[in-house]
Amino acid sequence: MQLIAMLTMLIDHIGLLFFPENVIWRVIGRIAFPLYAYAIVQGYLHTSNFKRYAARLLLIALISQIPYQLALVPDGLNVVATLLAALIMLRLLDGMKPGPLPVLFIAAVCLLMEILPFDYGAYGLLLVLIFRYARSAEMLLMHLLLNLVYLLAYGWVIQMFSLLPTLVIAFGPGIWRKLENRRVPSWLWRSFYPAHLFVLAFIVYGMRMWQ
Repeated sequence: MQLIAMLTMLIDHIGLLFFPENVIWRVIGRIAFPLYAYAIVQGYLHTSNFKRYAARLLLIALISQIPYQLALVPDGLNVVATLLAALIMLRLLDGMKPGPLPVLFIAAVCLLMEILPFDYGAYGLLLVLIFRYARSAEMLLMHLLLNLVYLLAYGWVIQMFSLLPTLVIAFGPGIWRKLENRRVPSWLWRSFYPAHLFVLAFIVYGMRMWQ
């Protein structure tokens, strides 16, 4: 699962920067974010030290921010910041009683994430919450509804392909367990996002200098 997430993210960013006219790169790239969102939920559920887990994400987000702005989005917050915000939300929501307050809180944070803006914005947070609280068919249905909302609101056509990993998570537990068991070294999993951004930023900067 980790290897698929890293490779599809790399493919997505290469397509965005160097082959924007070829949509297949971005289609493959839609697989990445659901895997990272799912990984955050699993990390939250199984970590033995929440503060250390959150601090590690914060460090990765800080290291990644400058190359993210140089290579991808000059005025945005990188996707690890989005995942960190979602992680903190999971902790806060688990401390709240069921009722209107958690719903209002989620709505307020979604608005904030759209304004700042975080990578994927409210979509990123809501997908993490779907993976945390939904089960099987319900998970796939809610992800589909989320994608339809963003399709109608923003025209996110290729985002519909992000349903593929959710389909496997919800209805292919045997396949998914095999994918989860194929783990890469922890140092590679944690460093890949900032490292690949630094490389891409260096390439982009070099290409601009030669133009």
